[in-house]
Amino acid sequence: MLNIFRRTKEAPRGDDRREEAAGVDTPQQMGSPWKDSLGRSSTRAAQVLLILVLAVVVIFGLIQVRLVVIPLLIALILAAAIGPLVNWLRRKGWPSSLATAFSFLLLLGVLGGLVTGIVFAVRSQASELVESASAGFDELYELIRNGPIPIDEQQITEAQTALTEFATSSTVGAGAVSGLTAAGEFLTGAALMVVILFFFLKDGDKIFAFALRGFKGERLVKARRVGTHGLEVLGGYVRGTAIVALVDSFFIGLALFVLGVPLALPLAAIVFIGAFIPLVGATAAGILAALVALVANGPTTALIVVVVVIAVNQIEGNFLQPVVMGRSLSVHALVILVALTAGTILAGIVGAILSVPLAAVTWSAIKSWTGEEDGPITHADIKQAELDTKADAVGRGRSSRPGKRIGASIAKP
Repeated sequence: MLNIFRRTKEAPRGDDRREEAAGVDTPQQMGSPWKDSLGRSSTRAAQVLLILVLAVVVIFGLIQVRLVVIPLLIALILAAAIGPLVNWLRRKGWPSSLATAFSFLLLLGVLGGLVTGIVFAVRSQASELVESASAGFDELYELIRNGPIPIDEQQITEAQTALTEFATSSTVGAGAVSGLTAAGEFLTGAALMVVILFFFLKDGDKIFAFALRGFKGERLVKARRVGTHGLEVLGGYVRGTAIVALVDSFFIGLALFVLGVPLALPLAAIVFIGAFIPLVGATAAGILAALVALVANGPTTALIVVVVVIAVNQIEGNFLQPVVMGRSLSVHALVILVALTAGTILAGIVGAILSVPLAAVTWSAIKSWTGEEDGPITHADIKQAELDTKADAVGRGRSSRPGKRIGASIAKP
């Protein structure tokens, strides 16, 4: 009887339970420093700090092995872009190894041709391009200093010095080393990327199934959605960006050629490369083209080049990009800008190029895991995910028969 009385006395009263449900501190909670509102806030802050520390440690570790991480990411992006061709060839009856080899060699040929063409186009006139850009900047400097709007010359000089220091600092060239070491790292990374890309194309289904071994039930369905949608976003982003880059370089290069601006070919090549860096890449390339036009053809031609660059960027942003990119880049411009800045600080130009697709994939993964894109998970979804994973494990997954419930073929004896 005494024990019953004590439990009754210690049990929370109805008023206390109502206060707890309303978020009001009860007398029992006020007696503990970790159960009041300040204690709960402190616990949450400690959790957030722990997550941030873990994220910093992970990023620091990845930077230390960037020679492996960067080729891996590039190979994954390229595999996502060329993967539909491999799957189409397999559905047409091509053997898996032949479809992989053909797509792999075709991709290497296209990339090799583009890189070789860009290198030769820029290298043959690189010194002239640098001199023209420098002269254009100096002429623009004189126009600003002698223009109708009074500008303090010291401020212009300070801005020029700050820009030069930033461009030559370790912030922009983070992780880069000079001389033979840089060349060796580049060749090693390129070779590693080629090998990883081949295995992604050949055994993508098996690798995907291996990565899903730790997921069961609803988590398996969510993980498969994350992987499927992530690859769709990556592939769509690369293909769409390549189309946008070709359009930008063609029209801007054509305008430069018609206006008689020298170095039109290397400038068009730089525009193509810059288009892979959203928001700032094409704009920076357009500014370079305008500076060259300013030196060679005068202010009027430079102004026309600026108008053409702005018009092409507007057409790209309002018409072309929504059509060819679809949902691949459904990320706010502020997120893209932050991702670009962080990627540039961590890995230089390569980080700037890779940061935006990674941000888009991260956002797609969050929506897929929370069910925002696909809705609630049913028992049939769980069963189908298990069958699809078994099919992937033996190389008979969605890459062989996309759009069908291929797991049923595995379930049959």
